[in-house]
Amino acid sequence: MSSVPRPVRLADDSGERVCPLGVCDGSGWILGPEDVARPCECRERRMARRRARGVASAIPRKYRGVSFERPPVSDMARDPARAPVLRAVKEFADGIDGRLDEGEGLWLMGDVGTGKTTLAMLVSKAAVEAGRTVAIYSLPRLLARIRRTYEADAGEQSYLEFFERLTSVDLLHIDDLGAEKRSDWVLEQLYAIVNERYEAQRSMVVTTNLDQAALEEQIGPRTVSRITEMCVQIPIMGRDRRSAASDLEVAA
Repeated sequence: MSSVPRPVRLADDSGERVCPLGVCDGSGWILGPEDVARPCECRERRMARRRARGVASAIPRKYRGVSFERPPVSDMARDPARAPVLRAVKEFADGIDGRLDEGEGLWLMGDVGTGKTTLAMLVSKAAVEAGRTVAIYSLPRLLARIRRTYEADAGEQSYLEFFERLTSVDLLHIDDLGAEKRSDWVLEQLYAIVNERYEAQRSMVVTTNLDQAALEEQIGPRTVSRITEMCVQIPIMGRDRRSAASDLEVAA
C-alpha cells in the first residue's frame, strides 16, 4: 500500500486550515484513489511565501487604494495618448497568473509624472491579490538593502539568503531603474539579479525615466538585453501630471 505523506498544516490568521484555491482540505495534499496523495498547488504557493520572507512585499501605503476604476488611473482612459497604455496594463494585470507562470514581465518607460509607478503598482497589487509572491523596491532602496547584508551579524539575513529570496519570488518590481549612480558594483548587482530571473523565467515589472539607449548606457547593455527579452515594453507619453496639477492650483 502506498504511504500518505505527512500533512503540512497550512492555516490562515485564525488558525483554521484552509486552501486558498478551494481544492484541498487545507493540509496541502489531495487524497486520491488507494489513499495515494498528491500535493495541492496551494502547498507550493505557501512554501514560496515562506521562502520569500525577508523581502519588501507589501504595497506601499500611497498605492494601496489605486484602482483601474478610480482617478488618477481612470483619467488615463480619456487621454488618447495614454488610453492604449492603460488597456495594455489592465490586460496584463487581468491575466496575471498566466503571465507569471510564463515568466512574462512589463517595462514601463516615460518622463517623470506620467503614471509609470502607479500602473506598475496595479500589476504588483494584482499579483498579491492572486496569492503570488512579490518583492517591491525602488532601485536606490534595493541597492541599500543589498549593502546592508554585507554588515549582517550572525543570525541576520546574509547576502546569499537575500539574493535567493529576491530572485525566487514570482514577481520582482523595481521602480526607477537607472536612478542610481553608475558604478561597477551597481552594474554587477543588477546583472546578477536580472540574469538569475531571466534564466529561471521569473517575471519582472520595471519602470524607468530613460529610453532604451540611455538605460543601456546607465546599467549596461547585457542587463537591458535580458530585460528586453523578459518584458513587454510600454512607452508612456504625456505631460507630468503632478506639474499639471500644480499649475492648476496656481491658476486658481
